[in-house]
Amino acid sequence: MNWINLEQAVQLEDIKKESHEQPVMIFKHSTRCSISGMAIDRLTRNWKDAETAHIKPYYLDLINFRDISNQIAQEFGVQHESPQVILVKDGKAIYDNSHMGISYKDILSESSS
Repeated sequence: MNWINLEQAVQLEDIKKESHEQPVMIFKHSTRCSISGMAIDRLTRNWKDAETAHIKPYYLDLINFRDISNQIAQEFGVQHESPQVILVKDGKAIYDNSHMGISYKDILSESSS
């Protein structure tokens, strides 16, 4: 996967704009949590570039950038969780899930609708 690191709050405006051109996925990862480690590992093992070329993936290190995580919750109207995947399309969160509910197939399905 070619993650784009989400490290500045101003990037959220870019994400909103980009989401009008293609779906954008934000993965919020806690580097201290084993469940988060399993979730990101499972997602990256299933990720196939040929199937996901239309999705722009962002990675947020939740431990180092908690303030951005809080802003994501506020901007997109989703409850903060960790790990968490949020799919943004046309400036709005159209899908979010956390923990073992994070599903590659769901992300593909939601990003194509």
